[in-house]
Amino acid sequence: MDSKTRLDLITGAAQEVVGVEHLESRIADGGTIRAYVGFEPSGKAHVGWKVLATNLRRMLDADVNVLIFMADWHAWVNDKFGGDMDKIQTTAKYMEEVFRSLLNHPEEGDGPGQLRFAYASEIMDSGDYWARVLRCSKNMSLARARRTFSIMGRDEASGDGDLSKFFYPAMQAADIFEMDIDLAIGGMDQRKAHMYMREVADHWGWTKATCIHTPIISGLKSAGARMDSFDHKMSKSDPSGAILLHDTPEKLRKKMRKAYLDVEKDDSPIYELLEHIILPEQGQITVTPNPEYGEPSTYDSLESFTKAVQDGTVHPLDAKFAVADAISSGLETLRAHFEANSALLDSVNEITGQ
Repeated sequence: MDSKTRLDLITGAAQEVVGVEHLESRIADGGTIRAYVGFEPSGKAHVGWKVLATNLRRMLDADVNVLIFMADWHAWVNDKFGGDMDKIQTTAKYMEEVFRSLLNHPEEGDGPGQLRFAYASEIMDSGDYWARVLRCSKNMSLARARRTFSIMGRDEASGDGDLSKFFYPAMQAADIFEMDIDLAIGGMDQRKAHMYMREVADHWGWTKATCIHTPIISGLKSAGARMDSFDHKMSKSDPSGAILLHDTPEKLRKKMRKAYLDVEKDDSPIYELLEHIILPEQGQITVTPNPEYGEPSTYDSLESFTKAVQDGTVHPLDAKFAVADAISSGLETLRAHFEANSALLDSVNEITGQ
């Protein structure tokens, strides 16, 4: 494909792209482009991962090498599973299987269009890595570090009794430089960490990765306000407000029934799910009301769906159930994969008590 088509494929589903000039230069030079997204292994997958998977699939299709980084030591710093590394790494293995399924089992390796996995505990064995962490923390004030704590889902006071949390942003920056990454991918909640990484690159004269930020899916009970704190973000710590990728169709409908939807407003997690997951995957959504209330209707854009809800053509509950059913349909392949390969999910269920 030509350079413009490739660039559009890589960036077209992002909410924000920072530093696109580096990506353009890497496309032009013809070498293997290396993308990375990092995850703390912390529990079962929720539907927000599908937004990232959509972006990763586009990158694989554009012959980018995609690295999914299992940040096991970062999870330890962030007190996941009480710092039990065995549980963290078991969850990481489960996450590998989730992404293999979401991405339709792409070829794995370090070449163009291939998928690979790496663990923080692997790259941390290098003394060069820790020298890099120190360089990334040089000239960072404690106040500057505190402002990045939102990337861990924590407030600025959370590091007062735990020095390790102040190393977290330097570690995240060091990961990107150590693995020679061209594209740093993450939700909008990772923006502060990525901007810090770019400042570090300027200070040391290191290659400055392009940052690709994906939309955040709001919790089902949230109005979806775009707050810098990302308090609205869907979180598996609120089971009734989060769609887990292993939820049954019945459970999805039950959760969606209580989801926030004000017919007079454009902000709703219902609309976010349609815009960022259903339409990119399926191209349309069909609303099927009870036959006594009307015939099925199909929509191929967010605008037409929203208008139908607002003008009363589609009842809000029918809209919610249509989104629930479409999400469920998009999870059938994942569901079948874990029905046939249940060991890792069973282990995570035991760890999380779910």
